[in-house]
Amino acid sequence: DNWAFLYAQRLALKQELPLHVCFCLVPKFLEATIRHYRFMLRGLQEVAEECAELNISFHLLLGYAKDVLPTFVVEHGVGGLVTDFSPLRLPRQWVEDVRERLPEDVPFAQVDAHNIVPCWIASPKQEYSARTIRGKIHAQLPEFLTEFPPVVRHPHPPSCPAEPIDWEACYSSLQVDHTVKEVEWATPGTAAGMAVLKSFIAERLKSFSTHRNDPNKAALSNLSPWLHFGQVSTQRAILEVQKHRRNYKDSVDAFVEEAVVRRELAENFCYYNENYDSVQGAYDWAQTTLKLHAKDKRPYLYSLQELEQGSTHDPLWNAAQLQMVQEGKMHGFLRMYWAKKILEWTRSPEEALQFAIYLNDRYELDGRDPNGYVGKLQGCLWSICGIHDQGWAERPIFGKIRYMNYAGCKRKFDVDQFEHRYAPTH
Repeated sequence: DNWAFLYAQRLALKQELPLHVCFCLVPKFLEATIRHYRFMLRGLQEVAEECAELNISFHLLLGYAKDVLPTFVVEHGVGGLVTDFSPLRLPRQWVEDVRERLPEDVPFAQVDAHNIVPCWIASPKQEYSARTIRGKIHAQLPEFLTEFPPVVRHPHPPSCPAEPIDWEACYSSLQVDHTVKEVEWATPGTAAGMAVLKSFIAERLKSFSTHRNDPNKAALSNLSPWLHFGQVSTQRAILEVQKHRRNYKDSVDAFVEEAVVRRELAENFCYYNENYDSVQGAYDWAQTTLKLHAKDKRPYLYSLQELEQGSTHDPLWNAAQLQMVQEGKMHGFLRMYWAKKILEWTRSPEEALQFAIYLNDRYELDGRDPNGYVGKLQGCLWSICGIHDQGWAERPIFGKIRYMNYAGCKRKFDVDQFEHRYAPTH
């Protein structure tokens, strides 16, 4: 279920050439820890096995793409290169670095297999809100939301087989924190991800529209780790969920809104706004209101360590933080509350955003993702700097940015039940 892979195979079949798949394993990436790398690598082991069955060579190259991929292209006489897409700064730089180092006669194509409607086709500019991008996305879904053709067993074998992958060597090449442990609830790989999708449709989809904002109810898809690592395609999830529109129309529509419209809005923001992880990326009104209230007295001030350990005065916030630390996933509704309280309890909006992104990227399995920066509910910049979120009453610290408090959460769901689930053992 990957349009970049499918396009590459189509080119190879047309030229009657072998097909190679390369993954360049970088030693570190932002705040990613062994939790993220193990999830990714165990998924890649499944990919390597599938490629072997399809007579396609899979290569795991250790190092940055600019250092290892152009050499691979020359040594294997590669006639063309196809890559996937990410709107984030670092992956875009990797693509640019490879482009500069490739032999001039090797064409290099990029396919947005990440989104359903390709990012640069969905809109040619930064969209202001879901309201402004929704119609553009829906107008193009009939063209792009189609069934995937299959990847076929490749009829043109490589002249020499791919070297066996030393997976242990892959782990020892990493320069990441090993103290953030893997989570137990999420098994990496496409097979496990598809099983989660199947269970969502069978058990939780019916209540998605009514209960998705209640952290105590099992109503979410829980697919974000597999979507983030490309182990399940968003397009596949939508194709499968849409088959149940007759029975669960409201839930299917709500899922499409979040998994397509809101997700692609976050991609759009990161693609067209280079400051997606900085207060400078917020709209002028938000920067102005935050600046006006920068010197406001904070009711509490917490260090990064205190926040990381979930040792604030607020039991709901602590429970949400501990859920993220333990499970690698915080409930979407609480992610907004979590980020807004960090703004309230730190010295400046800049420090708040820095802390929120650090914690999100370090513990969330789907961290380091456009949705984590500017997604609705889940985005750090969205919550702290009010992206697409104007018109709230003026108040200390927040200015005109939406405020959330404990009492408001208490009106929406049973906070005691949630706190009890994640209460620290001490």
